[in-house]
This record gives sequence, C-alpha cells and structure tokens, in this order.
Amino acid sequence: MTPASTEPLAPSPPLSPDPLRDPASYRDPSGFVYRRDGRLLRQVNSSYAPHWDALVERGFLTDLVDRGVLIPHEPVDTSLAAESGAHAVIAPEPVSFVSYPYEWTFGELRDAALLTLEAQRLAMEAGFTLKDASAYNVQFRRGRPILIDTLSFETAKPGEPWIAYRQFCQHFLAPLALMAYRDPRCGLLLRDFIDGLPLDLASRLLPGRTRLNFGLLSHIHLHARAERRFAGQPTDTDREGTAAEGRRGPQMGATRLAALIDGLRRSTAGLHWEPSGTEWADYAKHTSYAEAAAGHKDRTVEAMLRASGGTRVWDLGANTGRFSRIAAAAGCDVIAFDIDPGAAERHYRVVREAGEEHVLPLVADIAAPSPGLGWAGSERRSLLERADADLVLALALVHHLAISRNVPLPSISALFARLAPEAIVEFVPKTDPMVRFLLSSREDVFADYTIDGFRAAFDRDFEAVAEAPLEGSPRTLFHFRRRASATRLESPTARA
Repeated sequence: MTPASTEPLAPSPPLSPDPLRDPASYRDPSGFVYRRDGRLLRQVNSSYAPHWDALVERGFLTDLVDRGVLIPHEPVDTSLAAESGAHAVIAPEPVSFVSYPYEWTFGELRDAALLTLEAQRLAMEAGFTLKDASAYNVQFRRGRPILIDTLSFETAKPGEPWIAYRQFCQHFLAPLALMAYRDPRCGLLLRDFIDGLPLDLASRLLPGRTRLNFGLLSHIHLHARAERRFAGQPTDTDREGTAAEGRRGPQMGATRLAALIDGLRRSTAGLHWEPSGTEWADYAKHTSYAEAAAGHKDRTVEAMLRASGGTRVWDLGANTGRFSRIAAAAGCDVIAFDIDPGAAERHYRVVREAGEEHVLPLVADIAAPSPGLGWAGSERRSLLERADADLVLALALVHHLAISRNVPLPSISALFARLAPEAIVEFVPKTDPMVRFLLSSREDVFADYTIDGFRAAFDRDFEAVAEAPLEGSPRTLFHFRRRASATRLESPTARA
C-alpha cells in the first residue's frame, strides 16, 4: 500500500528547475498541482500546514485512500517544490484521462455527487470537513469516481455549517435535477457555467412539480429564493467558505449538519433518468447487421486491434459499447465517446455493473468537441488537447460525419490522424440501409462518397494496413497507420 501521508520533509538541495504549473490549479491558496521533469506533483503551502499536519497525524487521508475515496499519493522531498516555503510535497497517482462534468453521463455525475457526500460524511466523523465540493475535484479511475484534490479537507470548527453546501448544489444537485426532470442534455449547461449552475436559473427551468419534492424544494427552490433575497448584502462567509473577519458565521450543530448531508444524499440518490427516447439509445438492438455479419465484424475488429499493438483506444461513436468492450478484452484502455446521452448512459451502467475497469463512457460530439474553457481558455482543456491515444476506433461513424454533418472525407481523415497513429475505420456505402435512410430526406450532393473516394481521402494521412469486406454486408473495415508526413497532436505535457 502506497502511504497516503507523512510528516513534512525538511528541504535540502536547491529547487529543481522549470516546474510546469497546471493551469487549472490556481484557485486554492492551500496548494497547487504542477509537473517537474514529467512527474505529477502537488505542493502543500505553509498556510495549510495546521490542517495538513492534523490530517497526517490522525491518518485520515490514509483511511480515505484505503476506502477508495481519495486518489493515492506518496510524499516526496520538498526540494521538488515549485516555489519556496512549501510545507510538504506529494506525488499523486496520475489519472490516465482527465474528463469534465459536462462530458459525464447522468449516472457518472450522480455517482460523483454521492462520492463527494460520502467524503464529507467521513470527514465529519473524523473531525474534518470538505471545504469545497467542486465536481472538478472528481475524476474517474478504473471505472469508478475518485477524489483527486488531497487538499480539500480542513479541520472542522464546532458549530460551523458545511461551507461547500452551495457549491455542491450548483455543481451536482441542480444539473442532475434538470437532467432527470427536463432533458439529459441539460448537463451541457455546465460547459457555460463551469463554476456551477446558478440556482435561480435551475429553479426557473425545473418544472413546478419539483416543488413537491422536499429535497429539491429545500436545496434548489428555497435556496435560490434565499440567494435572491440576500443578494448584494454582506455575507458571513465568502465563496471559498472563509469566515469574514470579525463576524460570527451562521451556526449549525452536529446533528443538523449530519441531517443536511443525509438529506442531500437522499435527494441525489432519489434522482433517476431512464435512457429512452434519445436518438441512438436503442441503436445496438436495431443495427443493419445480420447475425453472421455482426460476428464477422467482431472478429475482424478484434484481430485489427491486436495487430495494432496499441493499448490506449478512443472509441468514437461508441454507442452502448460493444466494441469498447472488445477492445478492453484485448488489453486496451478505452475512452468511449458518443453524442447520445442515452446510449452513453446505458454503456456506463453496463460498465459499472460488470466492474469493468478499462472503459470510460463519455458524452461528446466529435464534430463539435469540448473547447478550452475557463481562465485564458486553458483552465479546462479542450478535448483535442487531451488526446493521447494509440488508436482511433471509428465504426459506423464516417457516414454520419460525412452525410449528416457535411464533413469532407479528407477532413475526417485529418482529424483521425491528429488523434492517434492508427485507426480502425468502417466505410458504409450508399447501398447500405442506414446511408439510404440518411439520404432519404436530403439531396445527394456527395459525389465523392464512394469507397474509392474514401480510400483516396484517407491515403493522404494514412497507409492501409488491412482492408476487410464484412461478410453478409456491403460495409468494409480498414486498419490504417498514420504516415510520417501527417499532421498530428503532440502528447499532452500535463494532466490534472
């Protein structure tokens, strides 16, 4: 077991050169994340020393790591600090892929919310509190949510309310309620409100019947009314929860605080959404494949995956994850993207129930990927900046991009070449029932959309390693390898 904490180590040699500070790690005065010589590190500032020492002495961080609530870390020498005056430096276990709340399925956001509340419950029992409840403090590791901000805890003061209450409602409860009661695509509102969904907006958007739900009435509707009532007035706590100088903050006894957390847990766990009625949630049950063709496709994809030798796969248009799971069974770690929140939610439920550790379903549109957001556009990195795959899996996708979205075939090839050095791509011709359906309501202006046009377009960026017509189907699978001259994305130099 990697130790979760230790006594502060005394500085010795001079600071190592050139620390690269993570652009998302600037808000918390307690410390920050950075990289030195490619290694992920977190500096614990002197201002946080009393809390850090208490966390270490009581073994609370170790307990959270053992429970699977907090990312493991190990102590390192303070000579590796990014700035002078560090109290301690730790090396957290890196997360293989950083995802953001606006890319999570309904189930993923709810599981992250419940994890956050469990962390606060455990903290209260140990005499601590979770000082912030940002959804960005959670990542998915081995198929499960986990806290990544080791410095989110501090020693609790008797009678203090939960200072992260409002933030939890904005980051978790409000968007979950909108996804459950209005539309799962409401999760995308978190892209515009990266500091959390305003409660007054959520209250206006939620249907009136949610006022009959005591939890939503209390934590969203009445909470929003209280915010409007006291807008512009001095508050006893600032946004980060620090007591205003010279003022006594609102008091809340231990029993009431425990009841608040339990109420939030029940309200969150009580939100449900069944993934039906979205465009592609049931697609896997109604494909264009006969049984023989589907089996041949499975075997061909698996053989191409093994021939590629890659271990990091981006499955674009993964639907409910049939081929993501084939890739995982072949020894790959898979990020599975789909534009449809219903299909991605079904995929996540399968992954969670199976205990699958090597597949992460996400909601994303590869034709309009998540942009860089936040301060200077770099606080939350764009999806393309996070690309670090060995292989792109694009099955039953190209015809949707080329015909439904009017993306030229050369542009599709260029994007795939930027994302990964290898690609397994399915070409679906105009004789296929799905393409005929796509063309049934529009003029066919896609003269180059032929298998020869497809080969020519991809030949600019890739060489064809294998080409396999599918038995009993007009479709063809290609295994491509990127040419040395193709434009590519550099590997990321930093991960949160």
